[in-house]
Amino acid sequence: MDLKLQNKVIIVTGGAKGIGEGIVQVLASEGAIPVIVGRNAEDNQKVVYALAAQGKEAFQVAAELTQPEASEKAVNAVLEKYGRIDGLVNNAGVNDGVGLENGTYEGFIASLHKNVVHYYLMAHYALPALKASKGSIVNISSKTADTGQGGTSAYAASNGGRNALTREWAVELLKYGIRVNSVIVAECWTPLYEKWIETLPNPKEKLASITANIPLENRMTTAEEIANMTVFLLSEKSSHTTGQLIYVDGGYVHLDRALANS
Repeated sequence: MDLKLQNKVIIVTGGAKGIGEGIVQVLASEGAIPVIVGRNAEDNQKVVYALAAQGKEAFQVAAELTQPEASEKAVNAVLEKYGRIDGLVNNAGVNDGVGLENGTYEGFIASLHKNVVHYYLMAHYALPALKASKGSIVNISSKTADTGQGGTSAYAASNGGRNALTREWAVELLKYGIRVNSVIVAECWTPLYEKWIETLPNPKEKLASITANIPLENRMTTAEEIANMTVFLLSEKSSHTTGQLIYVDGGYVHLDRALANS
């Protein structure tokens, strides 16, 4: 399917690794120009160089998005380079384990800045350019807003915020023809996930117990599968889809997990 994304400039926060990199790769394969916004210029540039070696264009902006001023600077850098923004993927964040019992005010607020404040700021500063292009926004979110996880109050709150902002922005931006959707991730295999699993006492057994409860095919979602849905939502092929929270999770959140073991 031709998604008609050739030469569309799409910002992807946290686009150097994991799900973000998966989105960047699929965008590039569709002929779009992905712009990686992330804290580590070397990591960002590594992906840009790899795409350039395949004859594909990409760009990167180093930005520490926990700092409120960084979002405006990142958007301005993209506009200085290309003069337009056709889409925004808010993806950067981390499940940092700031819980209720053992968390602190400082840790909770810092986690909100890592996970949801820059979603708002990136969209806010990109909005004039998105109005001009009638672009799209996709917010990457997590099952924790639906299911809870334990010991991760700030991350769960951030994802609840991401979902609410998706619906709110979809309403506010109707008059500009800007569509806003969210892709909800449950159990997706990424380097960060692998790193987490390896911290557990019996990582292989733990991974097996998780995948056993994923109804469709008893396996983890891949970054490419998240990316495929995200890029579709950015494209005009999804031209009448807005305000949706779309779960790409093998049925993990909504299907009876007893089905996984039947």
